[in-house]
Amino acid sequence: MTTATETTNTEATAHEATGTEPVSTERTGARTAEAAGVITGARERIDALDDRIIGLVQERMAVSAVIQRERIASGGRRVNLSREMEILGHYRDALGKPGTSLAMTLLELCRGRI
Repeated sequence: MTTATETTNTEATAHEATGTEPVSTERTGARTAEAAGVITGARERIDALDDRIIGLVQERMAVSAVIQRERIASGGRRVNLSREMEILGHYRDALGKPGTSLAMTLLELCRGRI
């Protein structure tokens, strides 16, 4: 059985040889320092993607607010159900059944609950 000290020493030795910062295998759930490094890099990429997705959702919410405001100002209804069905179908076709749930969440964020 490997102790925490032995694991830390192994990680430190591996990283001294490569000149990189040690990566915690405990934090990543990996069993090797190499896998921990790959996981850490991939998680950083996911974090950056999530930031972009959040920004796009916020932009979508702002555009949706403009559409709703103009539709209501012109005497229309706040929600256009046929358009929402198009959006649901688009997400379902692209992402499968979970895409429908994602689209529903986006629609709720953009127009509120109906």
